[in-house]
Amino acid sequence: MNMLDIIYKKRDGGKLSADEINFFVKGYTEGDIPDYQASALMMAIFYKKLDREETYVLTSAMKNSGDVIDLSGIKGVKVDKHSTGGVGDKTTFVVAPIAAACGIPVAKMSGRGLGFTGGTVDKMESIPGFKTSLEKSEFVDLVNSAGISVIGQTARVAPADKKIYALRDVTATVENMSLISASIMSKKLASGCDAIVLDVKCGSGAFLESFEEACELGRLMIDIGNDDGKKTIAVITDMDQPLGKAVGNSLEVIEAIETLKGKGPSDITSLAIALSGIMIYAGGITTTMEEGKAKAEEALFSGSALQKFRAFVKGQGGDPEVIDDYSLFPQAAYFRDIKCDESGYVSGISARITGFASQHSGAGRMTKQDPIDLAAGILLHKKTGDKVVAGETLATVYGNDVSKVEKGASEMKNAFIIGGEKPVLQELIKKIIY
Repeated sequence: MNMLDIIYKKRDGGKLSADEINFFVKGYTEGDIPDYQASALMMAIFYKKLDREETYVLTSAMKNSGDVIDLSGIKGVKVDKHSTGGVGDKTTFVVAPIAAACGIPVAKMSGRGLGFTGGTVDKMESIPGFKTSLEKSEFVDLVNSAGISVIGQTARVAPADKKIYALRDVTATVENMSLISASIMSKKLASGCDAIVLDVKCGSGAFLESFEEACELGRLMIDIGNDDGKKTIAVITDMDQPLGKAVGNSLEVIEAIETLKGKGPSDITSLAIALSGIMIYAGGITTTMEEGKAKAEEALFSGSALQKFRAFVKGQGGDPEVIDDYSLFPQAAYFRDIKCDESGYVSGISARITGFASQHSGAGRMTKQDPIDLAAGILLHKKTGDKVVAGETLATVYGNDVSKVEKGASEMKNAFIIGGEKPVLQELIKKIIY
């Protein structure tokens, strides 16, 4: 078996065998196959595509390229929630405590942000003292005692994905459904959960802009999860405008805490209840999603989810006092208000522009090695559908580097579209696939 034959076969539209896919993944991960041959195969896959069986075999090979986490020491059905990435998406900090308060153990591995979408690990590190790296025994013990632990992805989980994705990123082969699905699901399956709830974003602030593409990706990931014996559900959600009003690390954690106190924006509150309700159903606590949603609402508004969040923060070394005193979070030295030039209604807010404006204010990074400003970001004072008057503040940009704040503010000005008529709002949850 050799790479040239494999490249020829896929280039000409042939179906790769399991042996051929495993040969490639193992050889490339271990450095035996050069980048130029791996690039050629990625481009052949990009154009000729993989069928369902090939996609599952690729996912499985990538999953088994490193450690597969054993969570059998955690009692109960472990349910993971994964978002395909969005702007202002802080749902993990609300969904995980709600689900845990309802008896679902949440043992989650998350990543850092890159580009205009934020990362859960970066957001957690804005909590003073919070540890995003734990020994496996600590991780398991914390889930058993507090119901939640969220840590950073280890380098040994699906290392093939890290290497293959880096190559796809520089060879224009990212936008392929099978390759996207294998990338996401190889990490999820290696993380040891029993069931998976996928929040698949679509819109201007999402990786996939069209609803149809998001549904296709969701369906494919469900097939992969089910083939691996994991109950998998996909929720297609809107990302045409930022989720909630906060975009940036500490700002998003504060908004998540406000939501757990029952005072969060309506969109983040409703989405968190829906996602955690589906997790509760997937974990077998209820027999229907509607029953799961009812339990989630009760956990949120009774305060039990907030107590789970407090235990989670304390368990990972964070200062739980931040829940009651937001001044303990990193603070920004500078801010710039974005004013409205005309009266009317907010017809739209570009999530993509908002994401880049937040990134450029210091809240995001251009490369994985870049430092970030945990206090930087954007607070929206108006959302799509709100009435505005000329001179009103639409948003505020924060940060500790005045030049970055100015850059973010100049970009954020272009995110708002003001019209004369009140727009029809998009449904936040577009479809549930299972």
